[in-house]
Amino acid sequence: MTFPSNSHLPIAPNPKTLLGFLLILSLSLAFAETNLSDAPTAYELLESFNFPRGILPRGVQSYLLRKDGTFEVYLGGDCEFKVTGAYQLRYKTKITGTVESGTLKDLNGVSVKVLFLWIGISGVVRSGDELKFYVGPLSASFPLSNFEECPRCGGGFDCAIPLVSDA
Repeated sequence: MTFPSNSHLPIAPNPKTLLGFLLILSLSLAFAETNLSDAPTAYELLESFNFPRGILPRGVQSYLLRKDGTFEVYLGGDCEFKVTGAYQLRYKTKITGTVESGTLKDLNGVSVKVLFLWIGISGVVRSGDELKFYVGPLSASFPLSNFEECPRCGGGFDCAIPLVSDA
């Protein structure tokens, strides 16, 4: 009868090595969590590009902004609401485009209802105290004050995320 050699048996980890590994792992996780929480929200990022936060509906789950200005914004689901002037807007779950100071272009995922048709909004330009929305070659301007608050899907406005109460 032969027994396996000791070289194939598992070796118990050294408690100091294990403690060091756990310390490094917990510090790495804490550092990663700090970096994520320091990232600006999509609404704060919009303001840094000279746009009011209310052009995005409430409920942004995440976003990606690349160095070339292209972006992706993810909502919790498709969103539809009315804005001043009785226009109805629809935001898809994923919104893409390119952003630079005062300009959003190559937009996908945002549309406006004109009569009975949904037409994609291709761009938004800030011009003084107004926002100019482009639908192909046509445009319509609205005062910035219409976009101070974030619309809620289904109606209402507010950019703040509701607090959860134990009561």
